[in-house]
Amino acid sequence: MSLFGSSNLGLPRLKPLSSKRSHVVSVLDIGSSKVVCMIGRLTPRQESEVLPGRTHHVEIIGIGHQRSRGVKSGVIADLDAAESVVRLAVDAAERMAGLTIDSLIVNVSAGRLASDVYTATIDLGGQEVASGDLRKVMINASQLSQRQDRVILHSLPTGYSLDGERGIRDPLSMYGDTLGVDMHVVTAERAAIRNLELCVNRAHLSVEGIVATPYASGLAALVDDEVELGCAAIDMGGGTTTISVFCEGKLVHTDAIGLGGHHITTDLARGLSTRIEDAERMKVVHGSAISTGADERDLISVAPIGEDDRDQPTQIPKALVTRIVRARLEETLEMIRDRIQKSGFSPIVGKRVVLTGGASQLTGLSETARRILARNVRIGRPMGLSGLPTAAKGPAFSTAAGLMIYPQVAALETHATNGGFASALVSGDGRLARMGQWLKESF
Repeated sequence: MSLFGSSNLGLPRLKPLSSKRSHVVSVLDIGSSKVVCMIGRLTPRQESEVLPGRTHHVEIIGIGHQRSRGVKSGVIADLDAAESVVRLAVDAAERMAGLTIDSLIVNVSAGRLASDVYTATIDLGGQEVASGDLRKVMINASQLSQRQDRVILHSLPTGYSLDGERGIRDPLSMYGDTLGVDMHVVTAERAAIRNLELCVNRAHLSVEGIVATPYASGLAALVDDEVELGCAAIDMGGGTTTISVFCEGKLVHTDAIGLGGHHITTDLARGLSTRIEDAERMKVVHGSAISTGADERDLISVAPIGEDDRDQPTQIPKALVTRIVRARLEETLEMIRDRIQKSGFSPIVGKRVVLTGGASQLTGLSETARRILARNVRIGRPMGLSGLPTAAKGPAFSTAAGLMIYPQVAALETHATNGGFASALVSGDGRLARMGQWLKESF
Protein backbone atom coordinates (compact mmCIF):
# COMPACT_ATOMS: atom_id res chain seq x y z
CA MET A 1 0.00 0.00 0.00
CA SER A 2 1.34 3.41 -0.90
CA LEU A 3 1.91 6.13 1.63
CA PHE A 4 0.42 8.69 -0.74
CA GLY A 5 -3.19 9.50 -0.02
CA SER A 6 -3.28 7.33 3.12
CA SER A 7 -0.99 9.27 5.42
CA ASN A 8 0.07 12.79 6.23
CA LEU A 9 3.58 12.08 5.02
CA GLY A 10 2.84 12.93 1.37
CA LEU A 11 4.53 11.03 -1.47
CA PRO A 12 6.42 7.78 -0.88
CA ARG A 13 10.17 8.47 -0.69
CA LEU A 14 13.02 6.15 -1.63
CA LYS A 15 15.40 4.95 1.06
CA PRO A 16 19.13 5.53 0.42
CA LEU A 17 20.82 2.62 -1.35
CA SER A 18 23.15 0.44 0.71
CA SER A 19 26.77 0.65 -0.38
CA LYS A 20 27.38 -2.95 0.71
CA ARG A 21 24.74 -5.02 -1.06
CA SER A 22 22.94 -5.32 -4.38
CA HIS A 23 19.40 -4.09 -5.01
CA VAL A 24 16.74 -5.03 -7.55
CA VAL A 25 14.98 -1.90 -8.80
CA SER A 26 11.91 -1.77 -11.05
CA VAL A 27 10.79 1.36 -12.91
CA LEU A 28 7.83 2.35 -15.08
CA ASP A 29 7.88 5.07 -17.74
CA ILE A 30 4.26 5.97 -18.55
CA GLY A 31 4.41 8.08 -21.69
CA SER A 32 1.97 9.27 -24.33
CA SER A 33 3.50 7.08 -27.06
CA LYS A 34 4.74 4.03 -25.11
CA VAL A 35 4.85 2.47 -21.64
CA VAL A 36 8.19 0.97 -20.60
CA CYS A 37 8.94 -1.25 -17.60
CA MET A 38 12.57 -1.98 -16.69
CA ILE A 39 13.92 -4.25 -13.98
CA GLY A 40 17.56 -3.76 -13.06
CA ARG A 41 20.13 -5.06 -10.62
CA LEU A 42 22.13 -2.31 -8.91
CA THR A 43 25.51 -3.49 -7.61
CA PRO A 44 27.84 -1.26 -5.53
CA ARG A 45 30.87 -0.11 -7.48
CA GLN A 46 34.17 1.58 -6.75
CA GLU A 47 34.65 5.27 -7.50
CA SER A 48 35.58 5.81 -11.12
CA GLU A 49 36.56 8.67 -13.40
CA VAL A 50 33.80 7.50 -15.75
CA LEU A 51 30.43 8.78 -14.46
CA PRO A 52 31.88 9.59 -11.01
CA GLY A 53 28.47 10.53 -9.57
CA ARG A 54 27.20 6.96 -9.87
CA THR A 55 27.46 4.76 -6.77
CA HIS A 56 26.15 1.53 -8.32
CA HIS A 57 26.57 -0.43 -11.53
CA VAL A 58 23.20 -0.87 -13.28
CA GLU A 59 22.47 -4.09 -15.18
CA ILE A 60 19.10 -4.40 -16.92
CA ILE A 61 17.72 -7.91 -16.38
CA GLY A 62 14.20 -7.38 -17.69
CA ILE A 63 12.45 -4.94 -20.03
CA GLY A 64 8.97 -4.73 -21.51
CA HIS A 65 7.36 -1.99 -23.57
CA GLN A 66 3.95 -1.51 -25.14
CA ARG A 67 2.30 1.11 -27.30
CA SER A 68 0.62 3.55 -24.93
CA ARG A 69 -3.16 3.77 -24.65
CA GLY A 70 -5.25 5.90 -22.32
CA VAL A 71 -2.54 8.55 -21.86
CA LYS A 72 -2.74 11.98 -23.49
CA SER A 73 0.01 14.57 -23.05
CA GLY A 74 1.25 12.69 -19.99
CA VAL A 75 -2.21 12.75 -18.35
CA ILE A 76 -4.16 9.57 -17.58
CA ALA A 77 -7.21 9.97 -19.85
CA ASP A 78 -8.60 6.40 -19.70
CA LEU A 79 -7.83 4.42 -16.53
CA ASP A 80 -8.89 1.02 -17.93
CA ALA A 81 -6.80 1.35 -21.11
CA ALA A 82 -3.75 2.68 -19.25
CA GLU A 83 -4.00 -0.08 -16.61
CA SER A 84 -4.12 -2.74 -19.33
CA VAL A 85 -0.95 -1.43 -21.01
CA VAL A 86 0.87 -1.18 -17.66
CA ARG A 87 0.01 -4.82 -16.91
CA LEU A 88 1.33 -5.97 -20.30
CA ALA A 89 4.61 -4.02 -20.01
CA VAL A 90 5.25 -5.21 -16.44
CA ASP A 91 4.42 -8.81 -17.33
CA ALA A 92 6.91 -8.78 -20.24
CA ALA A 93 9.67 -7.38 -18.00
CA GLU A 94 8.92 -9.92 -15.25
CA ARG A 95 9.07 -12.82 -17.71
CA MET A 96 12.44 -11.66 -19.06
CA ALA A 97 13.87 -11.11 -15.55
CA GLY A 98 12.40 -14.31 -14.14
CA LEU A 99 11.01 -12.62 -11.04
CA THR A 100 7.86 -10.88 -9.79
CA ILE A 101 7.77 -7.22 -8.72
CA ASP A 102 5.30 -5.48 -6.43
CA SER A 103 6.48 -1.85 -6.43
CA LEU A 104 7.81 0.61 -9.00
CA ILE A 105 9.48 3.98 -9.43
CA VAL A 106 7.23 5.97 -11.79
CA ASN A 107 7.75 9.14 -13.84
CA VAL A 108 5.40 12.10 -14.20
CA SER A 109 5.34 14.79 -16.89
CA ALA A 110 1.75 16.00 -16.37
CA GLY A 111 0.27 18.08 -13.59
CA ARG A 112 1.72 21.41 -14.71
CA LEU A 113 5.21 20.84 -13.33
CA ALA A 114 6.44 23.90 -11.47
CA SER A 115 9.99 24.79 -10.51
CA ASP A 116 10.64 27.29 -7.70
CA VAL A 117 13.51 28.30 -5.43
CA TYR A 118 12.87 28.89 -1.71
CA THR A 119 15.37 30.48 0.69
CA ALA A 120 15.57 29.85 4.44
CA THR A 121 18.04 30.86 7.15
CA ILE A 122 18.79 29.75 10.71
CA ASP A 123 20.85 31.35 13.48
CA LEU A 124 24.11 29.58 14.35
CA GLY A 125 25.25 31.89 17.12
CA GLY A 126 28.83 31.83 15.89
CA GLN A 127 29.05 28.07 16.23
CA GLU A 128 30.38 25.43 13.83
CA VAL A 129 27.96 24.17 11.17
CA ALA A 130 26.88 20.63 12.08
CA SER A 131 24.99 18.10 9.95
CA GLY A 132 21.91 18.77 12.11
CA ASP A 133 22.07 22.48 11.18
CA LEU A 134 22.16 21.62 7.47
CA ARG A 135 19.18 19.31 7.88
CA LYS A 136 17.25 21.91 9.87
CA VAL A 137 17.73 24.76 7.38
CA MET A 138 16.82 22.50 4.44
CA ILE A 139 13.63 21.30 6.17
CA ASN A 140 12.71 24.93 6.91
CA ALA A 141 13.06 25.76 3.21
CA SER A 142 11.01 22.72 2.18
CA GLN A 143 8.23 23.67 4.58
CA LEU A 144 7.95 27.07 2.89
CA SER A 145 7.07 25.33 -0.39
CA GLN A 146 4.20 23.18 0.90
CA ARG A 147 0.81 23.87 -0.68
CA GLN A 148 -2.52 22.11 -0.34
CA ASP A 149 -3.17 21.63 -4.05
CA ARG A 150 0.36 20.59 -5.09
CA VAL A 151 2.72 17.73 -4.29
CA ILE A 152 6.48 18.14 -3.82
CA LEU A 153 8.34 15.78 -6.17
CA HIS A 154 11.91 16.93 -5.56
CA SER A 155 13.55 19.23 -3.02
CA LEU A 156 17.24 19.84 -3.73
CA PRO A 157 19.69 22.31 -2.13
CA THR A 158 21.34 24.31 -4.92
CA GLY A 159 23.61 26.51 -2.79
CA TYR A 160 24.36 27.72 0.73
CA SER A 161 25.22 31.08 2.25
CA LEU A 162 27.13 31.86 5.44
CA ASP A 163 26.70 35.32 6.97
CA GLY A 164 25.41 36.57 3.61
CA GLU A 165 28.29 35.15 1.57
CA ARG A 166 26.72 33.11 -1.23
CA GLY A 167 28.11 30.39 -3.46
CA ILE A 168 29.22 28.02 -0.68
CA ARG A 169 28.86 24.41 -1.84
CA ASP A 170 29.40 22.63 1.50
CA PRO A 171 29.40 24.70 4.71
CA LEU A 172 29.82 21.68 7.01
CA SER A 173 32.33 22.40 9.85
CA MET A 174 32.60 26.08 8.88
CA TYR A 175 31.86 28.86 11.43
CA GLY A 176 29.33 31.66 11.15
CA ASP A 177 26.34 33.44 12.68
CA THR A 178 23.70 32.80 9.99
CA LEU A 179 23.33 29.76 7.70
CA GLY A 180 21.14 30.05 4.60
CA VAL A 181 20.13 27.66 1.84
CA ASP A 182 18.50 27.95 -1.59
CA MET A 183 16.20 24.97 -2.19
CA HIS A 184 15.03 24.07 -5.67
CA VAL A 185 11.57 22.53 -5.31
CA VAL A 186 9.76 20.73 -8.16
CA THR A 187 6.00 20.34 -7.65
CA ALA A 188 3.04 18.91 -9.56
CA GLU A 189 -0.73 19.11 -9.19
CA ARG A 190 -2.04 16.67 -6.59
CA ALA A 191 -4.90 15.37 -8.79
CA ALA A 192 -2.55 14.33 -11.63
CA ILE A 193 -0.33 12.43 -9.19
CA ARG A 194 -3.32 10.71 -7.58
CA ASN A 195 -4.59 9.50 -10.98
CA LEU A 196 -1.11 8.26 -11.92
CA GLU A 197 -0.81 6.28 -8.70
CA LEU A 198 -4.37 4.96 -9.03
CA CYS A 199 -3.50 3.58 -12.48
CA VAL A 200 -0.49 1.71 -11.05
CA ASN A 201 -2.42 0.49 -7.98
CA ARG A 202 -5.17 -0.95 -10.18
CA ALA A 203 -2.53 -3.21 -11.75
CA HIS A 204 -1.87 -4.53 -8.20
CA LEU A 205 1.41 -2.65 -7.91
CA SER A 206 2.49 0.06 -5.48
CA VAL A 207 4.40 3.26 -6.19
CA GLU A 208 7.82 3.31 -4.54
CA GLY A 209 8.71 6.80 -5.70
CA ILE A 210 7.69 9.42 -8.28
CA VAL A 211 10.25 11.27 -10.40
CA ALA A 212 9.72 14.26 -12.69
CA THR A 213 10.35 13.23 -16.30
CA PRO A 214 12.80 16.08 -17.08
CA TYR A 215 14.97 15.10 -14.06
CA ALA A 216 15.07 11.44 -15.11
CA SER A 217 15.93 12.28 -18.74
CA GLY A 218 18.76 14.58 -17.68
CA LEU A 219 20.24 11.94 -15.36
CA ALA A 220 20.43 9.46 -18.24
CA ALA A 221 21.49 11.67 -21.15
CA LEU A 222 23.96 14.22 -19.73
CA VAL A 223 27.68 13.65 -19.11
CA ASP A 224 29.33 14.95 -15.94
CA ASP A 225 31.02 17.96 -17.58
CA GLU A 226 27.64 19.14 -18.90
CA VAL A 227 26.01 18.74 -15.48
CA GLU A 228 28.87 20.64 -13.84
CA LEU A 229 29.28 23.50 -16.35
CA GLY A 230 25.58 24.04 -16.99
CA CYS A 231 23.39 22.44 -19.64
CA ALA A 232 19.75 22.04 -20.70
CA ALA A 233 18.30 18.59 -21.44
CA ILE A 234 15.27 18.70 -23.75
CA ASP A 235 13.18 15.51 -23.72
CA MET A 236 10.94 15.51 -26.80
CA GLY A 237 8.32 12.87 -26.08
CA GLY A 238 5.11 11.90 -27.81
CA GLY A 239 2.71 14.21 -25.98
CA THR A 240 4.96 16.61 -24.04
CA THR A 241 8.38 18.21 -24.29
CA THR A 242 10.17 18.71 -20.97
CA ILE A 243 13.13 20.92 -20.09
CA SER A 244 15.64 20.42 -17.30
CA VAL A 245 18.60 22.67 -16.48
CA PHE A 246 21.59 21.35 -14.54
CA CYS A 247 24.48 23.33 -13.08
CA GLU A 248 27.29 22.56 -10.61
CA GLY A 249 26.13 18.97 -10.45
CA LYS A 250 22.53 19.79 -9.45
CA LEU A 251 19.10 20.14 -11.03
CA VAL A 252 18.26 23.86 -10.88
CA HIS A 253 15.18 24.24 -13.12
CA THR A 254 12.45 22.19 -14.83
CA ASP A 255 9.65 23.04 -17.24
CA ALA A 256 7.24 21.30 -19.63
CA ILE A 257 5.23 22.25 -22.70
CA GLY A 258 2.27 20.37 -24.15
CA LEU A 259 3.76 19.69 -27.59
CA GLY A 260 5.47 16.51 -28.79
CA GLY A 261 5.97 14.06 -31.62
CA HIS A 262 2.30 13.04 -31.66
CA HIS A 263 1.33 16.60 -32.64
CA ILE A 264 3.49 16.24 -35.77
CA THR A 265 1.69 12.97 -36.56
CA THR A 266 -1.71 14.66 -36.12
CA ASP A 267 -0.64 17.56 -38.37
CA LEU A 268 0.31 15.09 -41.12
CA ALA A 269 -2.94 13.13 -40.74
CA ARG A 270 -5.04 16.29 -41.00
CA GLY A 271 -3.00 17.99 -43.70
CA LEU A 272 -2.81 14.90 -45.93
CA SER A 273 -6.24 13.38 -45.05
CA THR A 274 -4.80 10.03 -43.99
CA ARG A 275 -5.08 7.73 -40.98
CA ILE A 276 -3.06 8.33 -37.81
CA GLU A 277 -1.20 5.02 -38.31
CA ASP A 278 -0.20 5.94 -41.86
CA ALA A 279 0.79 9.46 -40.78
CA GLU A 280 3.02 8.03 -38.02
CA ARG A 281 4.73 5.71 -40.50
CA MET A 282 5.20 8.62 -42.92
CA LYS A 283 6.75 10.75 -40.16
CA VAL A 284 9.23 8.05 -39.19
CA VAL A 285 10.22 7.08 -42.75
CA HIS A 286 10.01 10.39 -44.62
CA GLY A 287 9.80 13.10 -41.92
CA SER A 288 12.60 15.66 -41.94
CA ALA A 289 13.22 19.13 -40.56
CA ILE A 290 15.37 20.17 -43.52
CA SER A 291 14.51 20.13 -47.22
CA THR A 292 16.66 19.08 -50.15
CA GLY A 293 16.49 19.88 -53.85
CA ALA A 294 15.10 16.43 -54.64
CA ASP A 295 12.08 16.77 -52.30
CA GLU A 296 9.88 18.38 -54.95
CA ARG A 297 10.59 15.50 -57.36
CA ASP A 298 10.32 12.61 -54.89
CA LEU A 299 6.74 11.39 -54.62
CA ILE A 300 5.15 9.68 -51.62
CA SER A 301 2.04 7.50 -51.75
CA VAL A 302 -0.63 8.55 -49.22
CA ALA A 303 -3.36 6.05 -48.33
CA PRO A 304 -6.82 7.65 -48.03
CA ILE A 305 -9.04 7.45 -44.95
CA GLY A 306 -11.73 4.77 -45.20
CA GLU A 307 -12.15 1.14 -46.19
CA ASP A 308 -13.39 1.65 -49.77
CA ASP A 309 -11.12 -0.40 -52.06
CA ARG A 310 -11.99 1.89 -54.96
CA ASP A 311 -10.18 4.80 -53.33
CA GLN A 312 -6.73 5.06 -54.84
CA PRO A 313 -3.69 6.35 -52.90
CA THR A 314 -2.70 9.88 -53.82
CA GLN A 315 0.82 10.94 -54.77
CA ILE A 316 2.30 13.97 -53.03
CA PRO A 317 5.78 15.51 -53.16
CA LYS A 318 8.03 14.77 -50.19
CA ALA A 319 8.51 18.53 -49.82
CA LEU A 320 4.91 18.83 -48.55
CA VAL A 321 5.64 16.37 -45.70
CA THR A 322 8.83 18.27 -44.85
CA ARG A 323 6.95 21.60 -44.69
CA ILE A 324 4.34 20.19 -42.28
CA VAL A 325 6.97 18.55 -40.04
CA ARG A 326 9.25 21.57 -40.04
CA ALA A 327 6.46 24.01 -39.12
CA ARG A 328 5.56 22.10 -35.94
CA LEU A 329 9.19 21.46 -34.99
CA GLU A 330 10.08 25.12 -35.36
CA GLU A 331 7.09 26.10 -33.21
CA THR A 332 8.19 23.65 -30.50
CA LEU A 333 11.81 24.79 -30.57
CA GLU A 334 10.80 28.47 -30.44
CA MET A 335 8.69 27.74 -27.36
CA ILE A 336 11.66 25.95 -25.76
CA ARG A 337 13.92 28.91 -26.53
CA ASP A 338 11.43 31.36 -25.02
CA ARG A 339 10.91 29.22 -21.89
CA ILE A 340 14.66 28.99 -21.25
CA GLN A 341 14.99 32.75 -21.75
CA LYS A 342 12.02 33.48 -19.46
CA SER A 343 13.32 31.17 -16.72
CA GLY A 344 16.39 33.35 -16.14
CA PHE A 345 18.70 30.35 -16.54
CA SER A 346 19.77 31.15 -20.10
CA PRO A 347 23.28 32.29 -18.99
CA ILE A 348 23.72 29.06 -17.02
CA VAL A 349 22.68 26.92 -19.99
CA GLY A 350 25.26 28.77 -22.08
CA LYS A 351 25.83 27.09 -25.43
CA ARG A 352 25.02 23.54 -24.31
CA VAL A 353 21.75 21.76 -25.16
CA VAL A 354 21.12 18.00 -25.31
CA LEU A 355 18.06 16.69 -27.16
CA THR A 356 16.64 13.32 -26.16
CA GLY A 357 13.31 11.47 -26.31
CA GLY A 358 11.68 9.67 -29.24
CA ALA A 359 10.88 12.79 -31.28
CA SER A 360 14.54 13.90 -31.17
CA GLN A 361 15.37 11.22 -33.75
CA LEU A 362 13.73 13.10 -36.64
CA THR A 363 16.11 13.77 -39.51
CA GLY A 364 17.62 17.25 -39.47
CA LEU A 365 16.37 18.16 -36.00
CA SER A 366 19.85 18.90 -34.64
CA GLU A 367 20.57 21.42 -37.41
CA THR A 368 17.19 23.13 -36.96
CA ALA A 369 17.67 23.27 -33.18
CA ARG A 370 21.12 24.84 -33.55
CA ARG A 371 19.64 27.54 -35.78
CA ILE A 372 16.64 28.38 -33.57
CA LEU A 373 18.21 27.91 -30.13
CA ALA A 374 21.55 29.46 -31.21
CA ARG A 375 23.39 26.83 -29.16
CA ASN A 376 25.47 23.70 -29.64
CA VAL A 377 23.12 20.72 -29.83
CA ARG A 378 23.74 16.99 -29.57
CA ILE A 379 21.41 13.97 -29.36
CA GLY A 380 21.56 12.31 -25.94
CA ARG A 381 21.19 8.56 -25.39
CA PRO A 382 21.01 6.56 -22.14
CA MET A 383 24.43 6.12 -20.52
CA GLY A 384 25.75 4.06 -17.64
CA LEU A 385 23.50 0.98 -18.05
CA SER A 386 24.48 -2.49 -19.21
CA GLY A 387 22.22 -5.21 -20.57
CA LEU A 388 20.00 -2.89 -22.62
CA PRO A 389 18.72 -4.52 -25.84
CA THR A 390 19.84 -2.75 -29.01
CA ALA A 391 16.30 -1.45 -29.60
CA ALA A 392 16.30 0.23 -26.16
CA LYS A 393 19.62 2.08 -26.50
CA GLY A 394 18.12 5.05 -28.35
CA PRO A 395 16.93 8.45 -27.08
CA ALA A 396 13.35 7.18 -26.72
CA PHE A 397 14.37 5.19 -23.62
CA SER A 398 16.24 7.97 -21.78
CA THR A 399 13.46 8.56 -19.23
CA ALA A 400 13.21 4.87 -18.26
CA ALA A 401 17.01 4.69 -17.96
CA GLY A 402 17.03 7.84 -15.81
CA LEU A 403 14.45 6.32 -13.46
CA MET A 404 16.87 3.41 -12.99
CA ILE A 405 19.69 5.84 -12.15
CA TYR A 406 17.57 7.99 -9.80
CA PRO A 407 17.89 5.79 -6.63
CA GLN A 408 21.63 6.61 -6.63
CA VAL A 409 20.93 10.35 -6.23
CA ALA A 410 17.68 10.24 -4.24
CA ALA A 411 19.60 10.73 -0.97
CA LEU A 412 20.55 14.27 -2.10
CA GLU A 413 16.98 15.41 -1.49
CA THR A 414 15.49 16.70 1.77
CA HIS A 415 11.75 16.61 2.36
CA ALA A 416 9.78 18.16 5.19
CA THR A 417 6.90 16.26 6.73
CA ASN A 418 3.52 17.89 7.28
CA GLY A 419 4.07 18.29 11.01
CA GLY A 420 3.33 16.04 13.93
CA PHE A 421 5.63 13.79 15.92
CA ALA A 422 7.74 12.69 12.92
CA SER A 423 8.51 16.29 12.04
CA ALA A 424 9.44 17.13 15.62
CA LEU A 425 11.75 14.13 15.76
CA VAL A 426 13.90 14.94 12.76
CA SER A 427 13.89 18.75 12.86
CA GLY A 428 14.73 19.35 16.51
CA ASP A 429 18.04 19.34 18.32
CA GLY A 430 19.52 17.09 20.96
CA ARG A 431 19.25 13.38 21.70
CA LEU A 432 15.61 13.03 20.64
CA ALA A 433 16.34 14.50 17.21
CA ARG A 434 19.39 12.29 16.72
CA MET A 435 17.37 9.22 17.72
CA GLY A 436 14.57 10.25 15.34
CA GLN A 437 17.03 10.72 12.48
CA TRP A 438 18.61 7.32 13.19
CA LEU A 439 15.17 5.66 13.15
CA LYS A 440 14.28 7.49 9.91
CA GLU A 441 17.49 6.43 8.13
CA SER A 442 17.51 2.86 9.47
CA PHE A 443 13.89 1.90 8.98
